[in-house]
Amino acid sequence: MSYKSLTQGDLEKLREICPGERVLYGEEINEDYCRDELGEITRSPDVLIKPVQTEEVSSILNYAHREKIPVTVRGAGTGLCGGSVPLEGGILISLEEMNRILEIDTENLTATVEPGVILLDFQKLVEERALFYPPDPGEKTATLGGNVMTNAGGMRALRYGVTRDYVLGLEAVLPDGEIIKTGGKVVKNSSGYSLKDLLIGSEGTLAIVTEITLKLLPLPRRQLSLLVPFSDLNKAIEAVPSIIKQREIPAALEFMEREVILAAEEYLGRSFPHSSSPAYLLLSFYGNNTGELTEVYEEAAHTCLQAGAQDVLIASTPERQEALWSLRGAFLEALKGMSELDECDVVVPRDKIAHFISFASSLKGKYGLRILSFGHAGDGNLHIYLLKDSLPQNEWQEKRTKTLKALFAEAKRIRGQVSGEHGIGYAKKDFLPLSLGPKQIDLMRGIKRTFDPGYILNPGKIF
Repeated sequence: MSYKSLTQGDLEKLREICPGERVLYGEEINEDYCRDELGEITRSPDVLIKPVQTEEVSSILNYAHREKIPVTVRGAGTGLCGGSVPLEGGILISLEEMNRILEIDTENLTATVEPGVILLDFQKLVEERALFYPPDPGEKTATLGGNVMTNAGGMRALRYGVTRDYVLGLEAVLPDGEIIKTGGKVVKNSSGYSLKDLLIGSEGTLAIVTEITLKLLPLPRRQLSLLVPFSDLNKAIEAVPSIIKQREIPAALEFMEREVILAAEEYLGRSFPHSSSPAYLLLSFYGNNTGELTEVYEEAAHTCLQAGAQDVLIASTPERQEALWSLRGAFLEALKGMSELDECDVVVPRDKIAHFISFASSLKGKYGLRILSFGHAGDGNLHIYLLKDSLPQNEWQEKRTKTLKALFAEAKRIRGQVSGEHGIGYAKKDFLPLSLGPKQIDLMRGIKRTFDPGYILNPGKIF
């Protein structure tokens, strides 16, 4: 696909659309905008634009559509697949200035926000109003728009679901600049095809979302967490099916290895409540009745001990729970501080988690890479990290590619999927055929052509 190279005339026109200091060109663009958290996929846009309203996004896309200039959209740049990197240069639209919380409707239990709102800020604000937004990805500095575009999941997905389950409506700008609204404050909707659900998870390839209406829940009054040490990771994972079968599903059920915990301790300068065992499960339960919650955690503790747990540590105070979950949330940052890395975030059937973790561990010796694992044991979404350490670049590239191919092939064999929550972007697009057949990918290409016949939006991503 060929695109127009940006001219001085184009730059002047874009500055008319977004006056002031919101259009940056050339050396004015900070290098942080040339990559996401994956790091090694980099490309500088020709121009960076920071719109503050939907109409500006509309005008930018209308102009880019007419002139055939590629456009990439970016939230906070916390992705791990190169999804917000402007591979073809052109225009990079950063939605960081569109960060207003427009409404919190306590009667309908909804919130309407702009896409640049930071997840952590939003969660805190709604909780101050005794409301609850359950999606809880590990990267709390991501934007809500980015969460929508990747259908982010996170640690509470086991009980509460993923981002898609909380998006009621979207305002979006199509590649030709037309503004559409889909869904709204209604609880249910069977009015034609669900364009809303088509846009969720589309990674900025179909439209640019400029307003989001989200479903909220009443804030649970009580929370309790369990940290459960095991003598090995396989034994910990094998306990998961029994935990899920009990009468109350945990809000979160995470697994982790000791080496990851030690890295997080060093990164944060804080100690984990327990870090001497090889493997751990971390569970969280929410509720409103202390008596019922106590019965639930006692049942879970008994189940874990029967499955071979060494102990069960209870965190019942907000301070202890904050210590546990803030460390869990820092795992990825800690690993990035240790070494250059790449990630496999496959999702597999729950009864295959132990097998897949064992398979990943077996590749350490075969390919000579350090491999660390943690993730969402309850829903089978596993985060397998390959660390470069001191390997020469060419050796790292070769070993990483072989390891990833082996991991994705095994996930396919056991009926898993390439990505559980981080999307495809650029980094995983060669592996997508392992999850989807040729006809499915052809249907996706047809959807892309319908929305974006000029292929100007986020070219080079997904397929």
